Amino acid sequence: MSSRITSAFASDAATIGVFFEKEPQPEKTATPGWYNTAAFSKAAHAAGLYAKSINGDAFSNEIKTKTIELIKADLGQVDMVIYSLASPVRTHPVSGITHRSVLKTIGQTYTNKTVDFHSGKITEITLEPASDEEIANTVAVMGGEDWELWIDALNQANVLADNAITLAYSYIGPAVTEPIYRKGTIGRAKDHLEATAKAMTEKLKAKNLKAYVSVNKALVTQASSAIPIIPLYITVLFNSTLTDYVLCKIINK
Repeated sequence: MSSRITSAFASDAATIGVFFEKEPQPEKTATPGWYNTAAFSKAAHAAGLYAKSINGDAFSNEIKTKTIELIKADLGQVDMVIYSLASPVRTHPVSGITHRSVLKTIGQTYTNKTVDFHSGKITEITLEPASDEEIANTVAVMGGEDWELWIDALNQANVLADNAITLAYSYIGPAVTEPIYRKGTIGRAKDHLEATAKAMTEKLKAKNLKAYVSVNKALVTQASSAIPIIPLYITVLFNSTLTDYVLCKIINK
């Protein structure tokens, strides 16, 4: 969403958002992303900007086809594709197998402190190492395969412009989070994501496509708050009066 906002209001870009959000029902509210998109669309239209959205399973062939049809009808081609899917589950569009990602270490048990944002309590948590199957499933969900499927589909439908850029997001973090992040199952998926960027750039060299993985500042999001230890690290990270030395002392105490 932040990428869509900056592209639209800083560069007057026409944007199509693809996401899976639950709409409001008589007995309950919608998911936060639904309201965020509604607010963005209202502001974009008021500013005279093109903004349309597709709500559905972005992993599916159906949504890829629907998106391509909308691009053909309204825009012709797109010159930037931002891939930022955060989901614990992916049903493969070809095999039909449902893969579930896990947040685990690889090869060793890991114990450290985390913070519960709901209670404010700091507790200790232990993570068990992942099996080979769990690692493979995590890569299938969070790696670069679906990103490449999207780019291939757009290219084959001739809706991907020459000199286009495609971007995915990542995060590295400090040594204290390495066992559960960069050296854990998520890190294995990020390795695959980065390898996919290089492969796509080479594969579509004739179109001069550039695929990048952007490493960004840590943020407290709904997704990141579910990662043990990460919330405590980020909480201290944003307190500029504390040094990295103090941070490590707090987390490793």
